[in-house]
Amino acid sequence: MKVVYITGWLRSGSTILGNVLNELPGVLHVGELHYLWQNGVLRHGTNSLCGCGEQVETCPLWSSVVATLDAPDLSRLATQMMRWQRGALRTRHTRARLANTPEQARAVVDRTVALYRALAERGASRAIVDSSKYPAEAAALLNRPDVDLRLVHIVRDPRATAYSYLRAKRYIDPMSPAASTSNWVGFNLASELVGNASNGRYLRVRHEDLTREPRRVVAEVLRFAGLDDESPVDDDGKVTLGVNHTVTGNPDRLGQGTVAIRPDERWRTELPAGHAAVSTALALPLLRRYRYPLRAKGAA
Repeated sequence: MKVVYITGWLRSGSTILGNVLNELPGVLHVGELHYLWQNGVLRHGTNSLCGCGEQVETCPLWSSVVATLDAPDLSRLATQMMRWQRGALRTRHTRARLANTPEQARAVVDRTVALYRALAERGASRAIVDSSKYPAEAAALLNRPDVDLRLVHIVRDPRATAYSYLRAKRYIDPMSPAASTSNWVGFNLASELVGNASNGRYLRVRHEDLTREPRRVVAEVLRFAGLDDESPVDDDGKVTLGVNHTVTGNPDRLGQGTVAIRPDERWRTELPAGHAAVSTALALPLLRRYRYPLRAKGAA
């Protein structure tokens, strides 16, 4: 059972990458499956719709998949799953999850794999794309002999993500450049830990390359995932997106039709110089590794 697990810090392009892969036959992008319990089942927050536009509980696919869990009290199960996730699968648990899988983590991963299996039986016969972005979860899945895990680590210039977090979105609160970049460092270092333990089942993709050369980068991801399809993105960087069944994630996932994948460079002129300096200082050890310039060219 092949699972392409996307990891890295938020606002790095995982939604568009997953939805492009979703256009391939037998491939299903499920969005951030980690949040199925919080957003999909318990409907906490503003991000509880399936990508098809239905509530998860009434979506034909997800209502069928969740029913296979045979849980008498689904709300109680969801609450328990969230408690176990917080207790054993946060980013700070990544190194420990590479070493062992305690009972709480095993219980979560068992349920997650059961969902994968049900999805594979309902159309995702070639691959499931999970863009949950939790390195500790990926580490626990790496130890499963019944999952062919392919880890795609997506990174973006930390100044760009800091700029994105300055503005609140409907589904997420704003964050200071210091907080955003601290998380950027933590999530990326943890993702590298899992990649180093993956025996070659790891590919790092830069958001900037994905948006500047989407056809080439998507083709690279496909080869890495063992999928022999042509890239759904044309030479002009356009792709036609149909219905998806992402359980949560960036609300852009709800859009359909022809999309042009283009770089968003507004941060270079609109991010205040002080914010850029804070983000640069905190991310300094990783900037060169990811081929980002030391200076945020064009910062205000």
